[in-house]
Amino acid sequence: MKKLIENNPLVLMEAAIVEQLRRSEKVQLHGLLANAPLIYDPVAAKVMGTIYKNYMEIALQAGLPMLVCTPTWRAGKDNVQQSGISDTINADAVCFMQGIRLDDSIKIGGLIGCKNDSYRPDEGLTVADAENFHAWQIGQLAKGGVDFLIAETLPNVHEALGIAKAMAATKIPYIISFVISRDGCVLDGTSLDAAIALIDTNTHIKPLGYMINCAHPSFLRPETQSSTIFSRLIGFLANASSLDHCDLENADELKVDSISEWGRLMLDLNRTYGVKILGGCCGTGVEHLKYLIPKSGVSPFSKNRAKP
Repeated sequence: MKKLIENNPLVLMEAAIVEQLRRSEKVQLHGLLANAPLIYDPVAAKVMGTIYKNYMEIALQAGLPMLVCTPTWRAGKDNVQQSGISDTINADAVCFMQGIRLDDSIKIGGLIGCKNDSYRPDEGLTVADAENFHAWQIGQLAKGGVDFLIAETLPNVHEALGIAKAMAATKIPYIISFVISRDGCVLDGTSLDAAIALIDTNTHIKPLGYMINCAHPSFLRPETQSSTIFSRLIGFLANASSLDHCDLENADELKVDSISEWGRLMLDLNRTYGVKILGGCCGTGVEHLKYLIPKSGVSPFSKNRAKP
């Protein structure tokens, strides 16, 4: 994984999965586990698999490596136990992803989320509680044989640190991904520079790098960030809409801004700031990923980094 990121100027990542499924008439998401149990239903599994494969094919046709994640964002220990569904669901989800993978250039990440609400940093766990709580799911994903581990939509740096400690214990490469607000800070108010420094200095095996997800690319405000973060910020899974999280959560209809503006901001992160992993979150789909594909003769990356 480290070499894949170092040796490629652009790595694609999946676009929205759960949101695509939510709008499908063929499947129904689980109240606690979201899309994880769909792997056990032949019809639903095929629908979900098609979404993943559509994204994979974009990367393969462009000759780019790709990262995809297991459908386990809400499959933490408490939710799995309350659901009554098999406690092997995380490992089974890894098997599902391995079964639909189209090429070895596609790497599978074992995905987890925070324990509580991703948009309520005040509900975040302490470092010790997070390390203890998330260790079970992380262990299940590791046993399943993932290529890397990833925690997404983290609003609280203390819970993120606990997760990082639990992931580091597996010795599997891992990524920590925060959710940020319009000021470019983690939702709990911590600057990205401080959040990255906290985790890097308190883990015996550092993350491969850090990402942002579930935020519009304009939220990052890269020109205002410390230049030091761009040696560690390796990816962005961006929302299609520039609305705030609360507005997107309560919206009855899909909210999407201009794909060209979204793509321009995303490609600028890659070409100007060296953010290598690009993909989509809420509201995104095939067309968003296609927009990120470098045009013939155009380098997707320059060595122009942020100035101090």
